[in-house]
Amino acid sequence: MKSQTIRHAFPSLGLIVGIASIIFIALTSLTACSESQSQNGDNSQQASSEQFSSDEHSESANNHTSDPSTTEESPSSEGENEMATNQNENGSIILSVNGTELTATLENNSSADALVQLLEDGPLTISMSDYAHMEKVGPIGQSLPRNDTPTNTKAGDIILYQGNQLTVYYDHNSWNFTRIGKIQNVNASELRSILGSGDVTITFSLA
Repeated sequence: MKSQTIRHAFPSLGLIVGIASIIFIALTSLTACSESQSQNGDNSQQASSEQFSSDEHSESANNHTSDPSTTEESPSSEGENEMATNQNENGSIILSVNGTELTATLENNSSADALVQLLEDGPLTISMSDYAHMEKVGPIGQSLPRNDTPTNTKAGDIILYQGNQLTVYYDHNSWNFTRIGKIQNVNASELRSILGSGDVTITFSLA
C-alpha cells in the first residue's frame, strides 16, 4: 500500500518527456518568429535607406541642372546691350581747318548724337571767330539738345554753347557747357598754331 502511494505521487517519465517536448517546440517557434521579425525590420530599414539615398541623388542632380533663365540672355537684354553699344560707338568726326585734318572723339550724349545726325546730311562748314584768345566759336545754324554741366575746358575740347554754337577751345575756360567731343593727337601749342590767331573756317564731317 505504501509503495503504490509513492508511484502515484511522482509523474511518470513519459509524461515529463512529453511536457519537455512541448516546451521545446514552443521556445523554438518563438525564436524563429523573433528572428523573422528582426530580419524584416532590417530589410525595411535598408530599403528606406536606399530610397533616401536615391532621393538625395535626384535632388543633387536637379540642383546641378542649369537654369535656362540664368544662362540664356533674353531678347530684351540683347536689345538693351545693343542700344548701349550703339551709344558707346558714336565714333569720331573730322575737323578740316587751314589744310589740316583733325580727328575728334565724340561724347556719349544726345548733343553729340544730334550733331552726328546733322553731319549725316553732309559736312558742316562754320565761320568761327576768335574769342578771348582761348577759343574759336561760330553758329551751327540750328539748335541741338543741351546737356550743360559745370565744365573746365582744355585745349582740344569741342563745346556746344547755348545750344546753337560750336566752340573749339585751344586754352582753358570754366562755365556751364555741353561737351561734344575732344580733338585727339595734338597738344595746345600745335592746335593754337593750326587754328591761327584770327577768324577761321572749319568744316566738320563724319570720320
